Amino acid sequence: MSSSEYLTKLFGLDGKTAVVIGGTGTLGGAICEALGQAGAYVVVVGRNAESGNGQVERLAGMGASGEFFQADSTSREDLERLVAHLRDAGRACDVLVNGAGTNSATPFLEIDDEEWDRIMNVNLRSVRLACQVFASDMLERKTAGSIINIASLSAITPLSRVFTYSASKAAVLSLTQNLAREWAESGIRVNALSPGFFPAEQNRKVLTPERVESIMRHTPMNRFGEPQELAGAVVLMASNAAAGFLTGTNIVVDGGFTAMTI
Repeated sequence: MSSSEYLTKLFGLDGKTAVVIGGTGTLGGAICEALGQAGAYVVVVGRNAESGNGQVERLAGMGASGEFFQADSTSREDLERLVAHLRDAGRACDVLVNGAGTNSATPFLEIDDEEWDRIMNVNLRSVRLACQVFASDMLERKTAGSIINIASLSAITPLSRVFTYSASKAAVLSLTQNLAREWAESGIRVNALSPGFFPAEQNRKVLTPERVESIMRHTPMNRFGEPQELAGAVVLMASNAAAGFLTGTNIVVDGGFTAMTI
């Protein structure tokens, strides 16, 4: 067996269907491309049809295949509609990525119920609903599957100015571990990916010059991450061949941020 054949056997996702919720965003788009180039049929899920169809075109341009499905990640009805759509097309979700997210840089005493509920709905409710809907389908089909929840380094180390976001992502990590234990014997692996600082639409408003300087001082690699640098971790967690014994874990991709102390 050649080295390329060995790598394909380990990490190839040919014949798999990957559903990427939040696939229209910067990091979600990079995750779609990674899974598509590994051979998966990618279902890009989001609310913005223009962004979603654009992502599908980019997949096609790199030789990958997929489609856009318009849905609200906080709607159980929309997610169940997606499961039915896949079933009608002769497909089923093998890899689920929960990547919908939003943020706000509000001082703690100024956070109101509307902001708290909005961020918790997108960052946590959507993960809970998708795990329920898609895992139910996996369990019914008695098939192995991989669920990848996008958390954040703010879930494991205190970061200023993102109180609600941090709380929601800490809950995502807890949910990930509990579900990994719950479904381990059923062949459904549940893991989390915690990106460090990757400039994207949801965090540009908090990346002031002063904050950027502070981040660089605390990041040994002294730079932001590039979206495509999440590809290796995502493809690893998606592959049953390479990561069949990997569940309940959190892979941090942060340029060394969490390794830095003084």
